[in-house]
Amino acid sequence: MKRICLIDDDPIITHIYQELFQRENFQVDVAADGEIALQTIKQNTPDVVLLDLMLPKVNGIEVLKRIRAAPATQKTPVIAFTSTYLSTLLESAWKAGATKCLTKTDCTSDQLLKVVRSTLAYADQPASSPGAAQAQDLPPRSPSGLEASAPALHDTAIGTLGTDADRTFFQAEVRRSFLQSAPQILVALRSRLQAFARSDVDTATRLLQLFELCRAVHSLTGNAGIAGCGKVAQMSSALETLLKELYEEPKSINVSTLRTVAHAVDFLSVLISQVAKQNPEPSMPALVLVVDDEIMSRWTLCSALEMANLRSVCLDDPRIALAVLEQNRFDLIFLDVEMPGKSGFELCAELRTSSLNKTTPVVFVTGLTGFESRARSTLSGGNDFIAKPFLLIELAVKALVYVLRGQIQDAPPKSA
Repeated sequence: MKRICLIDDDPIITHIYQELFQRENFQVDVAADGEIALQTIKQNTPDVVLLDLMLPKVNGIEVLKRIRAAPATQKTPVIAFTSTYLSTLLESAWKAGATKCLTKTDCTSDQLLKVVRSTLAYADQPASSPGAAQAQDLPPRSPSGLEASAPALHDTAIGTLGTDADRTFFQAEVRRSFLQSAPQILVALRSRLQAFARSDVDTATRLLQLFELCRAVHSLTGNAGIAGCGKVAQMSSALETLLKELYEEPKSINVSTLRTVAHAVDFLSVLISQVAKQNPEPSMPALVLVVDDEIMSRWTLCSALEMANLRSVCLDDPRIALAVLEQNRFDLIFLDVEMPGKSGFELCAELRTSSLNKTTPVVFVTGLTGFESRARSTLSGGNDFIAKPFLLIELAVKALVYVLRGQIQDAPPKSA
């Protein structure tokens, strides 16, 4: 019987993983933090480790390094979980010796089981067998986060995969459980957000509240991902990354970032309600227009959109932009406020008279965060603003909220 060690501090996810692998005849050890994990692995050497990189007490990267430093687990396959948007954490995991890195956003229970099976199959190959290699070298690492696995090995690995009906039933149960718990999760998120947004608490308390909010969103990401709610997990993962960056850079907490966080939390409830109604999840990709006369600002905007997997058209002249808008429909528009020849406010007012982009969401990018600029943005037909300097992930979160919301509104109603 193969032994698996599950290292995750989320009790719901741990329970699902534990039930999943016990059904498949794995012996399962569970650890809720880094310290317990290291003790558990030392006492019972596992055949494979599932490691959440965001852990209390001892973080996941340090746990991974200690696993690789111990002779007994130097070659033990370790499958690490990270956020889609935390590229630095992903790079650190590879350097520390992760066998594979997965994102919880798009890893259902069935997919996870297949990845574990293929990983064990590679690890069990004799060193002299054709095509055998170190576990950390196979299979190839995929840019999407969920590594490519050898299909031929899925059905020959240790254990019994079960019938398609069994897998479908289990996945449906996981999804149903998630949707039942989602209202309570959202209430907790809003409560933590309200506590964090208060300005009458000291810095240390506020950071603790931000940390708790980040942990709650991290839990939502994992639960939505394993339940197969991909867009909920994607939105939650982006928000989680923003909260983590705000925790590490408290100086970035301002009216703009708080507004973005609040909008994202509100929109998560909309996405979850769509799943509960069994409506199809919004589709990607989308097309975003960026108009900014400053080359570095324009590059930053486009980089943030690329982080969110959104295609963009970037222009430096508002007059050319207006001509483009008359011929092409966009899903979202970012406008710099101060541009030569035509301000962002003026461009927005004009595009509102066009047929193609009359209702396209417009977000102003500006260093002016006072009441006057907000009032002018509304009067000119704008929907929102984001203040310079902004975090890349803040703009990515804001863009995802508007793009996915638009796709939900444009989607045809579910047929009876």
